Amino acid sequence: MTAELVRGQNHPLSQNRLVIRISAAAPVLTGAMLGDENGLVHGPQWVAHPGAPALPGVEVPRQAATRHRLAVDLGALPEAVHRVDVFLALPTEAGGPFRFGAVAAPHATIEGLDGTELACYTLTGLDSETAVFALELYRRQGAWKVRATGQGYAAGLTALLADRGLRESADLASAVHEASAQDSSRALPTPPSARSQDDSRAPAPYDTSATVPPDLSAATARDTPPSLPHDPHLPESRDTTASGPSRRPLADSPEQPQPAPSRGGRNPYDADASSTAPRDPGARVDYTHPGRRPHGTPPPAGPAADDRPAPPVAGDAVGWSMEERLYNQVWGMFEDLARTTAAYRSAVDFADSRLEKDLDQALTDPRGRLGTAGDTAREAAHARRAQLVDQARAVLDRDLAQLSAESEVVEPALPPAYARWDNPVWHGYHVPAEPPMALRLGDLHLPESAVLSIPLLVRLPLERGLWLDSGAAAADGFLDSAELRQLALEAAVALAARLLAVHPAGDFALQVIDPAGAGTAAFGPLLRAGVLACPPATEAAGVAELLERLTRRVDLVQMALRGGAPESLPADVDTARQLLIVHDFPHGFDDRAVTRLRYLADEGPAVGVHLLLVADRADAAAYGPLLDPLWRSLMRLTPVPDDHFADPWVGHAWTYEPSLVPTGSQIVHQVLTEVARAITKHR
Repeated sequence: MTAELVRGQNHPLSQNRLVIRISAAAPVLTGAMLGDENGLVHGPQWVAHPGAPALPGVEVPRQAATRHRLAVDLGALPEAVHRVDVFLALPTEAGGPFRFGAVAAPHATIEGLDGTELACYTLTGLDSETAVFALELYRRQGAWKVRATGQGYAAGLTALLADRGLRESADLASAVHEASAQDSSRALPTPPSARSQDDSRAPAPYDTSATVPPDLSAATARDTPPSLPHDPHLPESRDTTASGPSRRPLADSPEQPQPAPSRGGRNPYDADASSTAPRDPGARVDYTHPGRRPHGTPPPAGPAADDRPAPPVAGDAVGWSMEERLYNQVWGMFEDLARTTAAYRSAVDFADSRLEKDLDQALTDPRGRLGTAGDTAREAAHARRAQLVDQARAVLDRDLAQLSAESEVVEPALPPAYARWDNPVWHGYHVPAEPPMALRLGDLHLPESAVLSIPLLVRLPLERGLWLDSGAAAADGFLDSAELRQLALEAAVALAARLLAVHPAGDFALQVIDPAGAGTAAFGPLLRAGVLACPPATEAAGVAELLERLTRRVDLVQMALRGGAPESLPADVDTARQLLIVHDFPHGFDDRAVTRLRYLADEGPAVGVHLLLVADRADAAAYGPLLDPLWRSLMRLTPVPDDHFADPWVGHAWTYEPSLVPTGSQIVHQVLTEVARAITKHR
């Protein structure tokens, strides 16, 4: 059964060698872009178009036409390629349509080499666009999926190419149109669909009709494995399927961290071949990846007799270390949950609009206003709406089950920096020799998937300060002000303990400002373990002295780095990274102290001074708009669940939950005791 996709929806692909058929009411150009694990296109040599129709694993037509056939061999793509975007564009010749909205919607179909239709998508909703991304083929846990994209550009092919980061977008767009106009005689002929052939002819295991140039004889095509030309500008291609998701790092958005690219800018972790055996399109993704196992470990047996997929694998993503692979896997789960929920919500919206249309039609028909005809029409409309919603929910539930299974194996495998406080990994804690690449700040979930939480990981060192909101508005009336402030301070202490624990001894130091001494009890674990660099600063004099010392450190380190002489720092300057915890801001701060704190927030992160404020923004109202830039520069966290985070893909409102220590647990005391022992040895 063919999967009919709506915009944003994805579907698993059961074959590696594919034929993508495009049909349109007017001639269109087609092409394909190759992207790396971050979705980036490395240059014009990564774009297949009429002027350069063949790349490793991809072949596209040479001219504009109403029907196109693109050949894609996922197993022949270079190992650095994790994504293939198929695009359409209207030609620039006079006489054709000037926008997609003026003609019937284009239609795309993905077929296997045996003619089996795997998925299709009609690009509805286009208007002034003259270029559009139609489909996206991407990897998820080593298995390929297709996503209906439908993202159009009124500014044409130039804007479409520029949106993928191609600086030469204008020149490349001109070359595409010129090549199509001048080279129409070299277009690939459109062969008949495999389903129109004699059903008695069994398809060959490696049917090359979609990938072998038409000048080869039939006998040669049968005996030659499919091969596409090699571009020397692309990474070396292997006849395998590179595993790992097509997930991109999050772009910066309000109240959201931005993961840094893969360390060292190197190509992702080596990959392995995946099976090309047909599979039920509705089945879940097979998570097994033999190439990710240690050498000498035999591959596991295939799926069980009841067709259940093999269990998911922790760390099964791109990366040069297990830590990096887990980090990328978690962010990939975040993206997949966002997109599958978006597809579900889009389907529900479509069902609602369809219901309104059906009801309007029933009301406008005079025959439907009398007797039982109207009631029957309305019942049928509601039944269609329920059927569409049930189908969408079934797809969502399938994806949620897949992600939940992945979460169940990923969570226990996380290192301390990524793990919850109740993870057993903390009970075997040892002070690390190197700092981690990221830190867990809490968990995120959506209303449709409340039982599935995604760890909120941010890259280290922190590029933004943190603000734990102790305001009463965050509690929705369930807690009084004093309880909420206490919870916020406990969350700050737990976060500070985590930061201290995941850094090598002597590489990270804690400083505390508590002007009124109101947080003495909450700071008890830090004080008893002796991990604070100095006692908490109290009263106006103590606050001013600590801020002066940190401001001096920032100034001196900045000057040393600019002068290229970091070794010339005075002996009394602590070169360890510093976390300044400020409790009850702005109480106890005069104008000079506020100015210094803003300076530390702006200039400190670049030279190793980071802020963690525990405050209620309403308490700073007396300063007027003076402190607004400070609040906006910090990442807001809450001590209770709150839906203030947004993802950059579709803009869902995610509910954030802090990473708190379980009630009665002594794990923080045990960890800090180990940290204090290591600090003493380091000194």
